[in-house]
Amino acid sequence: MGDVLAGFHAAWEFESDSVLIRYERGIRTPKLLQVLGERRIPLEALADVTLTPGRRGTVVLRAEPRPGADPLMEAAAGQLKEACDPYRLVLPAERETLAEYYADELRALLTESGPAERHLVAAPEPPLQFKAYDGKASFDGTSVFFRWFWTGASSAKWKAGDQTFEVTDLAGVEWRSPEVFEGYLRLLRRDGAAPPAQADQDPAAVVFGLGYGAVHESLPLAAAVLAAVRERGPVAALPVAAARRDPADIAERIRHLGELHQAGLVTDEEFSAKKAQLLAEL
Repeated sequence: MGDVLAGFHAAWEFESDSVLIRYERGIRTPKLLQVLGERRIPLEALADVTLTPGRRGTVVLRAEPRPGADPLMEAAAGQLKEACDPYRLVLPAERETLAEYYADELRALLTESGPAERHLVAAPEPPLQFKAYDGKASFDGTSVFFRWFWTGASSAKWKAGDQTFEVTDLAGVEWRSPEVFEGYLRLLRRDGAAPPAQADQDPAAVVFGLGYGAVHESLPLAAAVLAAVRERGPVAALPVAAARRDPADIAERIRHLGELHQAGLVTDEEFSAKKAQLLAEL
């Protein structure tokens, strides 16, 4: 099509085989989108396009990526807030007719559906790094490095020492958003060894908190590592051991969660969801 549709925080350029999304760098643009800069989304990576009413006189054009097509969305695992969704284009309501035209045109070009066999959207380019609460994580394209901070790392991590993980030894990543209670980035190993239940005791994980491990810093690294792992071929499903925590530890964590809730740092929904998750680990 070759046309450009500009909205709030982003513009979509429609090409014959892809959509080029450019994100603005303005102060109101979510930091994750600013970091991404621009992304080329092949049409084969998309399953659908929708147009829905937005908030306060807007409409939302959204492309639906196929499962497994985008390493960023696979790493995020549904945890991104709506404003940070890189596949949303918010437009003034008066442009609804134009947006509907482009949605129809784009939808007519989509021929694929279902999970993708490989990543079709490029991951953020290494080298990448960020500061977590208990250490610094970095990725150079072939290895992940964790360097512990004496002010935040647990004794278990200090005893294990700084860590280096080759991509060839990894099976994937597990990213828990820093915007919820107990966020972390955990590396999953090919040997299938069951990790400690708590990320702060796992030398293959860094934990977030107190402003460390922000989404726009930790998620691109997680996606880049995941893409590098997938490039080396499929990984057999690993058995997951059902970890059970000490009831006293669960009670202490629920108490701490309640304090955060009372202080207004955790919403009612987040409190209820996390409390249920902790109780389920008993």
